[in-house]
Amino acid sequence: MMNDAGNRLDFRRRLVSFKYAFAGMRHVFESQPNVWIHTVISVVVFIMALWLQLSGIEWAILLLTVMVVWVAEFLNTALEAVVDMAMPEYHELAKTAKDVAAAAVLVGAIFAVIIGLVVIGPPLWGRLFG
Repeated sequence: MMNDAGNRLDFRRRLVSFKYAFAGMRHVFESQPNVWIHTVISVVVFIMALWLQLSGIEWAILLLTVMVVWVAEFLNTALEAVVDMAMPEYHELAKTAKDVAAAAVLVGAIFAVIIGLVVIGPPLWGRLFG
């Protein structure tokens, strides 16, 4: 059984882990120009979802879809950093790893657009032309 000092220490460790996570987020926003595109599109999608009064299920689908793109972008950035650290000079396999990680972001973004059109398209069409 932990005493109060042990619980406080554990809580402090958790707080520090959040600090590291926020530092990682800051790095992504400062170093990746495409993150600003993701941000603008995410905000526009959420504003449209509010305006269209989408259902809970539709919101869940949009949130999960947007999250996939964001997670792919964060993992891509992490992989790029590890590859650059391990292989600072050009190597074909390092290029392949970085290209594939970038492709994962692209695939996520393409499917996010398709899912967004499927979820938002019909109610938007009805609102504009119905």
